[in-house]
Amino acid sequence: MIESAQVPRLGPYSQAIRVGDLVYTAGQGGINPQTAEIAGDTFEAQARQAFANLRAVLEDAGSGLDRVIKVTCFIGDPAGFATLNSLFAEFFPDRPPVRSAPIVKLPRGLLFSIDAVALVRTNGPSN
Repeated sequence: MIESAQVPRLGPYSQAIRVGDLVYTAGQGGINPQTAEIAGDTFEAQARQAFANLRAVLEDAGSGLDRVIKVTCFIGDPAGFATLNSLFAEFFPDRPPVRSAPIVKLPRGLLFSIDAVALVRTNGPSN
């Protein structure tokens, strides 16, 4: 079990688990880690924070956004798809991971959440 020092856990779950050379993360919402409050009223503000939270959890697990191979983007507002595509290009500029994007009702009024499967960093060349 990996617990991020940068993004405090909000409930009784593992933030990430490492299995062999893979890291599996829990869903990261657009929650400000300093205040535990939703990071804004807009899809973009919340999604941007969710990506930052995902980055922090992955780094604490020995990985990074550049090592992500699969994400699930849980979308609470279908109007956010165009924004999601822009953010995806920003946060995954070189090799975007495969993505699923179900439209769901998220807790606490969240508009976006993301989880990931990523490769652990190694000292050798990247895959």
